[in-house]
Amino acid sequence: MAQTTRTAAAVAAVAIALSLAACSGSEEPPAEDSLTPVTVGVIPITDTAALWLGDQEGFFEEEGIDLTIETTDGGATSMAGVVSGDYDFAFSNMVSLMVAQDQGLPVRYVTNGTSVEGTEEGFGAVVVPEDSDIEQPADLVGRTVSVNNLSNITGATASYAVEQDGGDPNGIDYVELPFPDMPAALASGNIDAAMIVEPFLTAVRDEGARVVAWNYQAIPDMDIAGYFATTETIESDPELVERFTRAMNRSLERAGEDPEAVRAVVGTYTEISEDARARMNLPVFRTEFNVAAAEELGEALVRYGIVENAPDVAAILPQ
Repeated sequence: MAQTTRTAAAVAAVAIALSLAACSGSEEPPAEDSLTPVTVGVIPITDTAALWLGDQEGFFEEEGIDLTIETTDGGATSMAGVVSGDYDFAFSNMVSLMVAQDQGLPVRYVTNGTSVEGTEEGFGAVVVPEDSDIEQPADLVGRTVSVNNLSNITGATASYAVEQDGGDPNGIDYVELPFPDMPAALASGNIDAAMIVEPFLTAVRDEGARVVAWNYQAIPDMDIAGYFATTETIESDPELVERFTRAMNRSLERAGEDPEAVRAVVGTYTEISEDARARMNLPVFRTEFNVAAAEELGEALVRYGIVENAPDVAAILPQ
């Protein structure tokens, strides 16, 4: 009887030890050589701060992801990178995915990235030199306006603001320029106006530029951009997509809860001063999409000739 008791006690002790070891192991991050390499293409602007913050906080590593962030100049480059397989995921604006759908490219969002709220000041705007005779959105008709990429959300929302102000957006001459190059082009007179985003927006306003349209707020509570992948990746590796999405959603929630952490992390991948970062307008960081706002944007794209058919919004948003 004593032997049986001792045996039972030993088995119980081993079981407890194994249980404790399992619990202890689950709390430790995966070994570096067991992480899955994932490359994400993003524009180095305030919009993508949540990704950089989540990487800094270790959210991706906790999901077994070895994250590499590659910087791009806009949605077109990100789209090409994902479709070609150079990027596993990328950050791109809503219009770029609607255009991709119109062209038959198989891409879909896996989570949100940046959004706006209300109709007041935001993190993107059309600005002009202080002494410009452009006073309101409709005055942009017949002028040269820089955007980071043609046929994307910067120009589409500027056109929407002009349309709301009674102007004909088809009369705007849009030209491509990287965001960092816009302030100099504006100051030299090479362009009449610039559709620019944070952190460059605050910097150019410090130099005397003034806002004529808060175009991102033209459609209230709209989602500006998100993180996407090819449908092939989503269907063939759902487990990886789920892990990336969980890490990204934690990053968005963290960014939404701590604006000061967002301002700080922007300083790690841009050269914007601490003072300017302290004063810049931040995006809204949320995980859910506003479907009605996206549909309104899609209808505008048809009017402007950016897409031929009204976008199927449900087909580009996460399932």
